[in-house]
Amino acid sequence: MTANGWFQIFLFLLVIFALAKPLGVYMARVFSGEKTFFDAVARPVERLLYRLTGVDETRQMPWTEYAASMLLFSGVSMLVLYLIQRVQQWLPWNPQRLAAVAPDLAFNTAASFTTNTNWQAYTPETTMSYFTQMAGLAYHNFASAAVGIALAIAVIRGIARREKKTIGNFWVDFTRGILWVLLPACLVIALIFVSQGMIQNLRPYDTAKLLNPQTVSQTGADGRSTTQTVTEQVIAQGPVASQEAIKILGTNGGGFFNVNSAHPFENPTPLTNFLQLVMIFAIPSGLTYTLGRMTGSQRHGWAVWAAMAALFVTGVVCAYAAESRGNPLLNGVDQKVSATQPGGNMEGKEVRFGIADSALYATVTTDASCGAVNSMHDSFTPLGGMIPLINMMLGEVVFGGVGAGLYGMVVFVILAVFIAGLMVGRTPEYLGKKIEAYDVKMAMLTVLIFSLIILTFTAIGVATPYGKAGISNPGPHGLSQILYAYTEGAANNGSAFAGGNWNSPWYNTSISFDMLLGRFFMVIPVLAIAGNLAGKKIVPESAGTFPVTTPLFSILLVSVILIVGALTFFPALSLGPILEHLLMHAGKVF
Repeated sequence: MTANGWFQIFLFLLVIFALAKPLGVYMARVFSGEKTFFDAVARPVERLLYRLTGVDETRQMPWTEYAASMLLFSGVSMLVLYLIQRVQQWLPWNPQRLAAVAPDLAFNTAASFTTNTNWQAYTPETTMSYFTQMAGLAYHNFASAAVGIALAIAVIRGIARREKKTIGNFWVDFTRGILWVLLPACLVIALIFVSQGMIQNLRPYDTAKLLNPQTVSQTGADGRSTTQTVTEQVIAQGPVASQEAIKILGTNGGGFFNVNSAHPFENPTPLTNFLQLVMIFAIPSGLTYTLGRMTGSQRHGWAVWAAMAALFVTGVVCAYAAESRGNPLLNGVDQKVSATQPGGNMEGKEVRFGIADSALYATVTTDASCGAVNSMHDSFTPLGGMIPLINMMLGEVVFGGVGAGLYGMVVFVILAVFIAGLMVGRTPEYLGKKIEAYDVKMAMLTVLIFSLIILTFTAIGVATPYGKAGISNPGPHGLSQILYAYTEGAANNGSAFAGGNWNSPWYNTSISFDMLLGRFFMVIPVLAIAGNLAGKKIVPESAGTFPVTTPLFSILLVSVILIVGALTFFPALSLGPILEHLLMHAGKVF
């Protein structure tokens, strides 16, 4: 660990803190229908869209209709993306003449991008045409992110409203999320990326002659080994900057290239790397301020932000420390920081980013439901790789995805308030509203669904031949690979322990349902809570009211997240990364 590494982590957190208020105020004004500086551009487009689609922007929806509209839109969008992949060989902007995507992989990808997961069981450069990347995947990056923001705003309205049966209009919230928040920011960010050397074109791939031809050995299905000399390299390119901007800002994470943000075309400079990190947390951080502003309790918004920040700092410190120590089995190898080497475990990491930026990126991308990577998590040390796993197992509420992080945190807020109420023997209250059995049942249903999905699919994966066929390492690391795959799916993250082979009918199908259940089955109880809270009266504070605006509340909230979220998965973690760490120190690796 170095002073420079700590400085970068501190600077990142400082920037996120500074952005929370201006972004939060802006989003509160946008979704409250107040005037903003962008109205002159966005408002005419919004009105035109409503005329074309027949949307009545003044109509309010109960939570059931809001949920149905969201599910209908997501289902149709998923079907369209599936069809685009299946017929991409006949569509334009396919200079490499790539064939149609296989049915099981197309279904997996459609489910992935619809749910904001952006899990990629394929190599983008050799699978997806430019048209599919832009009209299919990039579109869903905008749409799934806007859906997440809309859901978060609906939950905030449910908390803020009094004796109402409605929580907003899904179509209005979705449209405003794209026109006022995502689209203008991405236009600016994409131009910045291009200025840093990120490519943006529609040219066919280039072929370059190698200065030093390489001899490659391959083993065929018959077990025979053959060698060939490679003299050329195909250099993939395409409309990268435009997709990269929304991939990061919308916490989507699906890379234009197979190695994602470790690729120099997708993340060319230290500045682009830092901007990507900031963009992942920007909207989720700002939404905590939006929560405080729209509910009339700004201190509560900051208390939630503080809980998220505390969990983030804990995670990044652990990941940075684990990777900086390196591998104790590399006897005789100097793994200390010096003028000639970065030190620590550099396997699977870009030299230009080093230990600190790799650990920071891995923590940020799994705290949020992003999944973009600038290093390979499969190559982290056992404890270093466990941090991304735990981040996702917490439900990705440490800032979390755009919208998803906030409404996931509200679930834990309700549980924390309920537990505080039990401690003092009073009916729990949250911002003047009594938390009753229905609210707690819905909150617990969300938590239980999440763990049930992950552990059930993982158990099937480790117990069946078709499940074990995907792993590349035996023992506890293989368990970690399967556990990580289903955790990222249910958490709608999309990153991976990159050593596995997940492009098979079993994994394409099972992870598809893993992602769909993790997105839609969990959000319905959350919307039910919002609808129930919206109809409640405000009760005055009393001596028994537990304040949700203090450091004590933040501490309780963090404790509930760790106890309810993390301990559920402790047995699985014990058999995976923790066991692997102990065996590594005993002299055995996998």
